[in-house]
Amino acid sequence: MVRKIVRYPAKILKEPTLKVDNIDDRIRSVVNDMIDTLKKEEGVGLAANQIGEPLSIMVIDTTHREGEEGFKDVLINPTLLGAEGEIVYEEGCLSFPGLFVEVKRARKVGVSYIDLEGKEREREFEDFLAVVFQHEYDHLNGITFVDRLKGLKRRMALEKYQKILREAEYQEV
Repeated sequence: MVRKIVRYPAKILKEPTLKVDNIDDRIRSVVNDMIDTLKKEEGVGLAANQIGEPLSIMVIDTTHREGEEGFKDVLINPTLLGAEGEIVYEEGCLSFPGLFVEVKRARKVGVSYIDLEGKEREREFEDFLAVVFQHEYDHLNGITFVDRLKGLKRRMALEKYQKILREAEYQEV
């Protein structure tokens, strides 16, 4: 089932999520909703708190992006094991519709997580996949991509987002 995306500045986006202790039918249902929602929104990553679930779950699907390494999986209780290098990438976020800003992140990350079958996994992500993982990992820790900006750049991004919201409200009238 497609769920509504939680928009900034909702409180749930600023709070760390809860560890998943057991992969049961409820968790599988949340994951299926996340997959359906991500597909409908044509995104590449989604954290559970973005659909109102305060759980440490993310879904990544880059298989539809031309020119990018295709990856599709459910990451439960992900952990960042290490990071190296630096990349600046223009990011967008489903919780900030219409806003795109350049964010500095690690170019390569090592991660561990549990998949939907309960198997522990480890892998490395580079470049775009590293950016997607870090963006969603931040969500799980109550951090948005705007929080990665400093000073004037942050203020300008938030002002631009407010303008986008006002224009969207105006168009709906």
